Amino acid sequence: MSITNQNAMKMKFKNGAITLLLFSLSLTFSAHAQRQMEKLNRGLVVVNQGDGNAFVSWRMLGTDPDGIAFNVYRKTGNAKPEKLNEAPLTESTSLVDNQVDFSKSNTWFVKPVLDGKEQKEAKGIEKPFTLKANTIAKGYFSIPLQTPENYRPNDASVGDLDGDGEYEIVLHQTGRAHDNSHKGYTDPPVLEAYELDGTLLWRINLGINIREGAHYTQFIVYDLDGDGKAEVACKTADGTIDGKGVTIGDPTADHRNKDGYILKGPEFLTVFDGETGAAITTTNFIPPRHPDTETPTTEQLKAIWGDGYGNRMDRFLAGVAYLDGKTPSLIMSRGYYTRSVIATWNFKNGELSNVWTFDSDDGNPEHKPFAGQGNHSLSVADVDNDGKDEIIFGAMTLDDDGTGMYSTGIGHGDALHVTDLNPERPGLEVFHIQERFDDEGANFRDALTGEILWKLPSVKAGEDGEGPGRGLAINIDPRYPGAECWVRGANIRGLYSATGEKISDKTPESCNFGIWWDGDLLREILDKNTISKWDWAKEKSDILLTAEGATSNNGTKSTPALSADLFGDWREELMLRSEDNRELRIYTTTIPTNHRFRTLMHDPVYRICIAWQNVAYNQPPHPSFYVGAEMEAPEKPEILIK
Repeated sequence: MSITNQNAMKMKFKNGAITLLLFSLSLTFSAHAQRQMEKLNRGLVVVNQGDGNAFVSWRMLGTDPDGIAFNVYRKTGNAKPEKLNEAPLTESTSLVDNQVDFSKSNTWFVKPVLDGKEQKEAKGIEKPFTLKANTIAKGYFSIPLQTPENYRPNDASVGDLDGDGEYEIVLHQTGRAHDNSHKGYTDPPVLEAYELDGTLLWRINLGINIREGAHYTQFIVYDLDGDGKAEVACKTADGTIDGKGVTIGDPTADHRNKDGYILKGPEFLTVFDGETGAAITTTNFIPPRHPDTETPTTEQLKAIWGDGYGNRMDRFLAGVAYLDGKTPSLIMSRGYYTRSVIATWNFKNGELSNVWTFDSDDGNPEHKPFAGQGNHSLSVADVDNDGKDEIIFGAMTLDDDGTGMYSTGIGHGDALHVTDLNPERPGLEVFHIQERFDDEGANFRDALTGEILWKLPSVKAGEDGEGPGRGLAINIDPRYPGAECWVRGANIRGLYSATGEKISDKTPESCNFGIWWDGDLLREILDKNTISKWDWAKEKSDILLTAEGATSNNGTKSTPALSADLFGDWREELMLRSEDNRELRIYTTTIPTNHRFRTLMHDPVYRICIAWQNVAYNQPPHPSFYVGAEMEAPEKPEILIK
């Protein structure tokens, strides 16, 4: 396991105060089947901090035993490797190497230690992880792009496309786009795959019959069949061109109407090979616009979806769930303002098969309360602790077998956060907002039962035309157990504890994203191109990082291309596009920490969050367990690595 200093970088940022908190870790799981997860290497990353200092960071894997320790070595030139730690490291998976001669060639190695003895890594894990940054001292890793003319990089996802234990990036390139409520033609959505050194692996053009916009173009990157290589799945149509140049359907078809909407024509679901971009299998998308015809009239569409021009109909979400507790299934959905249809799929032996489909308007009176409850996002977690995943579809939840678990009746909202938000209660909780002026403007519920534990009404103020637009639930104040919650809009003011107690009249300026960045167990605030720390004593935010020359996506949502635990220790990386759209930039922390976790990417809930993060209105990921000073230690995840 090694990395050379030619791939190191120098980080520049303003540090806030760092509080190092001691903690004990534990979380109780019942015995469940092992979940199929991706094989990763150590993700070793070295950051040139200047003055002979290098920050060295690596993964603790989900399969590592609790008692694992590590030795770290540096080899300079042809000299004998030098061990950098006096005793095996047990408190963290990072250190500062403060005697580096960067004028020479350096290689760093990490070796696991068990019972005082150095171990050999399993095959593939020891493979060197190399981020081929093309320069040093930029403050980020640069991934050069081949952005098409008049396009710009948008949301991204990651997966091990070639099975080598390293992540590749799948990037959505966007041209002219429109929200469903707006008329106008759009440019064809484009998906590209890149190695971390900028090598373009393939490009998929989804064609003119897939509309560009946050609500249309959902793509999932995940190893769906367990062969060790991730696939890419998304909705396709006539004229989609795969990564090998092969066209799906009729290459001459143009189903757009005079307003740019696509209200007729066949609709497909395609799984692409992650390594080559070639279409592996294509089937009909579920549900179709109309059950009886590919050319429905305006009146027919309005009768089913509530309008006749595609606004409510073409609202798509996507995700991944372990419905059987062992292997991942693909989720594709349509609609949430009125009718909601959620279809799940298995991909095995090169074929897609429908597992189950839930339709709120299928005539079953028990399903009708589930209409109109969806968000511009979804989440997935095992809320009943049976080892199988449920789908939290906004204000409602579906069980792993496709039956309705509960509907709160609260209705549509934007933001959605699902994890152990209150560690003093058993199970998981949901923080949700209501995008209208009503009694549950912000609401906090039990994820298993749907019981509303506390709520804040939204009140119309001034010219504000709708309820709260954004809401965040992350742990930013150590004085109160659990996550702190706040919202933007609808005259809901203040910061609230996990029990609904108002703890401050002030809130952080941003309500978009969270990120683990500094050395303690609190989460930081990610907004636009900045990372900030909430100073709970002074009730203000302190900026830790400003990513100059980089920018966020999706307008006022101000979301990153991706935020995830991509490499190094358990803390998260930030991926942004450059202002000139010519590169992706990956920022990683160099702040010391005395805490360690297994990589969050081997926590199944967190890994699923990364798969759906790009969907519609992006939301930050959450693990299956609570992270905070009062936390108990998460047990080794029940995962299977082939």
